[in-house]
This record gives sequence, structure tokens and C-alpha cells, in this order.
Amino acid sequence: MKIAVMIARILLGLIFFVFGLNVYLHFIPNQTMPGDAGALAGLLFVHGWFTFIGILYVVGGFLLIIGRYVPLGLVLLGPIIVNILLFHATLAPSGIVPGLVCAALEIFLIYAYRLAFMGIFQHRHEIG
Repeated sequence: MKIAVMIARILLGLIFFVFGLNVYLHFIPNQTMPGDAGALAGLLFVHGWFTFIGILYVVGGFLLIIGRYVPLGLVLLGPIIVNILLFHATLAPSGIVPGLVCAALEIFLIYAYRLAFMGIFQHRHEIG
């Protein structure tokens, strides 16, 4: 199990780290998407959203690669993966497979690090 967790952690981390760096270094050519998918991607780029999202990609991926603060990296990347899936499910279904792979890796890693998330699910009535 430890080897599978390490492989999933490093693979997911590399995916996001590399694509996050690509936002700034442009070493992977961008493909233009037709229709509404391209329009949304264009708006996100023009208005600087990809700059912020790229930072989250790099930080989250880096945390997974180095194996420190992995739960934090998973929390940073979780909403991004949900957005990737929603984007492809609604606007560009042909590109959903990489998002599904990332989602499967994320779910597996959340399960593997489930003890780090147990505090979220504890019921307490006390405040302060």
C-alpha cells in the first residue's frame, strides 16, 4: 500500500506541478478549444485567473511531490479537480479522461491520508 500511495502521490504531484509551471513558462503548446469552452478559457486567461490557478497547481503539486503537508496539497488540488471535471463534463467532454484519472488519484490519496481529515467529520457543539 505504501508504494501505491507514493506512486499516486508523485504522479498526481507531477501532473499539477508541470502544468502549473506551464502557465508561466509555456513549454507545452496551448490548444485552442472551440465554442464556449474556448470562450471560457480565453476569459480566464485574459482576466488573470490562470495566474492564480497556476500558483495553486505548483504549490499543491510540489507538496505532493516532496511528501510534506500532503493533506494540504490534496485540499488545494481538490476543488481544482472538481472544476476540471465540471468544465469537461459540460463544455468539452472529449477531454475528460485526464480529469477522471486525476480525480481517481485524488480520491485514493484522500483515503490513504484519511486520518488527517478525521477532525473535519467529528461532531462538536462547543465553540471557542
